[in-house]
Amino acid sequence: MNYENITVISFGLLGQDILRAVSAEVAGKFYLPVIARQEHLDLSEFYDPSRRQYNGNSLLKKIDDDYSADSCKTLGLFSVDLFIPILTYIFGQAYLNGRAGIASLYRLSNERYGISKDDDLLVQRFGKEVIHELGHMFGLTHCTDPICVMRSSTYVEDIDQKESGFCRICKRVLDTRLQIPPR
Repeated sequence: MNYENITVISFGLLGQDILRAVSAEVAGKFYLPVIARQEHLDLSEFYDPSRRQYNGNSLLKKIDDDYSADSCKTLGLFSVDLFIPILTYIFGQAYLNGRAGIASLYRLSNERYGISKDDDLLVQRFGKEVIHELGHMFGLTHCTDPICVMRSSTYVEDIDQKESGFCRICKRVLDTRLQIPPR
């Protein structure tokens, strides 16, 4: 399928600089136009007071139902703590081969771990997570290559250890999905 674009939508307090940087990173990896915009979404219905977190499954469904189109991939960007019932927290999630995904920078800042602020590192981490979720949306599964962006990340240190790019195998699969001729 030919996709028209990738749409990234900031819901919340993401700065324009973060949105621009992540959009540029995405455009460089997927060779599609990236549309970045900001929207408002009342997150109260997704909040679980017993966990003091936001339900990632419900948010993902909302993005898919209300903000996605078949001709593009849509990723909702958040700054809240996300969970799914089987995990303590998530950095993001997406429908495999789907049109929607979500990512949050909530657990990506150094300050959360008692380390001095580093905005550049925050943007790098968030970019990797956004690319990772988009990879799932284009049909890529988790990779065993330790530096591939599609390697699963349980901890923020896992994100730091991988690169923002795809390994040779994942890149080949992605290029096929995007109908990019072999180089």
